[in-house]
Amino acid sequence: MTRLSVNINKIATLRNSRGGKIPSVKDAAINCQKFGAQGITVHPRPDERHITRKDVYEIKPLITTEFNIEGYPSEDFLKMVTEVRADQVTLVPDTHNQLTSDHGWDTWKNLTFLKEVISRLHEHGIRTSIFVDPNTEDIEGAAETGSDRIELYTEPYARLYPLGRDKAIEPFIEAAKFADKIGIEVNAGHDLSLENLNYFYKNIPDLKEVSIGHALIADALYFGLETTIQKYLDCLK
Repeated sequence: MTRLSVNINKIATLRNSRGGKIPSVKDAAINCQKFGAQGITVHPRPDERHITRKDVYEIKPLITTEFNIEGYPSEDFLKMVTEVRADQVTLVPDTHNQLTSDHGWDTWKNLTFLKEVISRLHEHGIRTSIFVDPNTEDIEGAAETGSDRIELYTEPYARLYPLGRDKAIEPFIEAAKFADKIGIEVNAGHDLSLENLNYFYKNIPDLKEVSIGHALIADALYFGLETTIQKYLDCLK
């Protein structure tokens, strides 16, 4: 079974554009789970332009499924995720002012750093995932860090899907098979949508989790949140 974790960053973006508490990220977390999501993902950034540190602490008691926190492993970030006891931490190589995640780790170049971070998170019983591009070299490096999982960066797949889905999926099939061979589990995320999710799911062996935010929240504007989550869950069957 592949789990759906809903990234609620865009709810916070909308709230922050006006100030105040509407829409409520806490209500979003509660309702996403009530409507069938098997996890909640947030990606707090240093400038707090969407999810804030305060949000992270307030959301944690509301999680009845799984709390996945994404981010660059700065000291502040590590302090926060260990204090709230995230269920999973997904490490991304973002710069402090990056608009959105757009590449995976060079795991061999950052091997010592990532090993130290993974070790610290494991000491707190937190499952770890490293955001990587779909290439075997970086996946092998991720396994060397001791991480439990990788998250495949799927924007290239989403971009190429309309031009030819068979070619778009090829590197991800190879990456997932290699990950299985060396004993590291696979998550995926970025630009997965109702258009391309089912084909990805059907072709990636033993996919543990997908984290979806932007497309899902955009679809919810038209279909409603409950119906949208069900549509995404249907793509994982």
